[in-house]
Amino acid sequence: MTLNPESFLALATLLFGIGAVGVMSRRNIFVVYMSIELMLNAVNIVLATFSRLHPDMGGSVIALLIIGVIAAEAALFLAMIVQLYRKKRTVDSDAFTDLAQRRLS
Repeated sequence: MTLNPESFLALATLLFGIGAVGVMSRRNIFVVYMSIELMLNAVNIVLATFSRLHPDMGGSVIALLIIGVIAAEAALFLAMIVQLYRKKRTVDSDAFTDLAQRRLS
């Protein structure tokens, strides 16, 4: 059984859509984080698919670089979640509205 590129692009579109809905509709910052990760992995599927279609390794190289960025982003985001939890004792994003209201003087 061979899979055609359209099926991979459809899968990536579905994953990206699920991630976008998760980012926009959820209040738990862990769920928002996982939705962002899902969207980034959908982009990686698209890059790998296009790299496979064309005899060029550029898409695969960029996908590997994105995986490295995802790892660094995961460390920073999880550290930020821990700090916010220590401050507010909740992971509900509505509790962090005071961070958005501060202005730089």
